[in-house]
Amino acid sequence: MPSFVIMEKCDGCKGQDKTACMYICPNDLMVLNKETMKAWNRAPEMCWECYNCVKICPQQAIDVRGYADFVPMGASVVPLRGSEDIMWTVKFRNGSLKRFKFPIRKTQEGTAVPDGGFGEVTTDLASQCLYNEPAALKLAALPTVKK
Repeated sequence: MPSFVIMEKCDGCKGQDKTACMYICPNDLMVLNKETMKAWNRAPEMCWECYNCVKICPQQAIDVRGYADFVPMGASVVPLRGSEDIMWTVKFRNGSLKRFKFPIRKTQEGTAVPDGGFGEVTTDLASQCLYNEPAALKLAALPTVKK
């Protein structure tokens, strides 16, 4: 389900030319209605459901239905961004709450090492190893099934 703006909560990032959700959306879907000063998703069918706009909104005015692997049907999920992590609150249909934290990446933009620092990578397409296995698993070789 694509992101949607809760109009009662949205303040258009207090009259800025560009809202936080407009800045962060990787598909440039979020726009600001200059008359109402409210943000909205102009092409919901193109939404990747990446949660970027939901996590960055200072008013918690954007919502996305949670994925079934961590939010059961009928539940809601709300992120609260802090300086060190994001606190996710899942509210279940029966009213119970579950909260968990996820750290915010601290790497400066443009400084991430593409191979994660592993150097040698698997380039053999016939190999069953993934990109940086077995080095990323701290193994000399992957275990195999003996026939």
